[in-house]
Amino acid sequence: MKIETLEVPGATLYYEVRGSGPVLLMIPGGPMDAGGFAALAERMADQYTVVTYDCRGNSRSPAAGSWADLTVQVMADDAQRLLAAVGSAPAFVLGSSGGATYGLDLVARYPDSVRMLVAHEPPVSQLLPDAARWHAFNEEIGVTYRRDGVFPALQRFTEGVGFGGEPAAPDPEPRPEAAEASRRTQGNLELFAGRLIPIIGNYSPDVAALRSSSTRIIVGVGDASTPSQMPYQTAHALAATLGVPLAQFPGGHGGFDSHPEGFAARLREVLA
Repeated sequence: MKIETLEVPGATLYYEVRGSGPVLLMIPGGPMDAGGFAALAERMADQYTVVTYDCRGNSRSPAAGSWADLTVQVMADDAQRLLAAVGSAPAFVLGSSGGATYGLDLVARYPDSVRMLVAHEPPVSQLLPDAARWHAFNEEIGVTYRRDGVFPALQRFTEGVGFGGEPAAPDPEPRPEAAEASRRTQGNLELFAGRLIPIIGNYSPDVAALRSSSTRIIVGVGDASTPSQMPYQTAHALAATLGVPLAQFPGGHGGFDSHPEGFAARLREVLA
């Protein structure tokens, strides 16, 4: 694995490169960074040049300016600059959750940069029939964060999107790199609750641009996800709106991390 940094306007992006072959860029969502894709990236590197990175403001990608400067479009611009830096276009792109939302904006505005986008459970709630309710909910998370702090905001968020319930049992013997990635993610929760949830959740995809794009779009959904979960609903809504295939992947919203072997096998099928 090679570790690199890329200077972009207002930030320095940390990224990792593994393997050889066609470029496969993995865009993380929410508070996650490149470490969340490590297990999947290792399994794809025999066939692809896998590029993983920390989005600006998260973990090892420091950003100048204020949170107000962060938008979905800025995040998509960063992905475009990263693709240009690794020198391969068009590339394959996998985006997870908010990263899938960034991927949609990337394809809408830079279609020549992406050969295929696999958008795994993008929370594009503005495509749902009750979009106004979701818009208010997303804004409420930011208000809750400013009033009560990060953990009340995250609790409200997880319950509201259908991720409530018993927490997953911790890995009794986590790999050192996994433990370090978890520590970094904890440090990103303030930004996630205070800024990213509202801007990602209330992003409206450019449907006309996506429909006319030369990029092939596949929408992913976890086989363990349920209709009560907002990202499950939005995945189905996006696929129906664009008239594109809906592909099932092992696990739930984070199946790439919890089921990396099966997720990699399914991803190979989809990319092929």
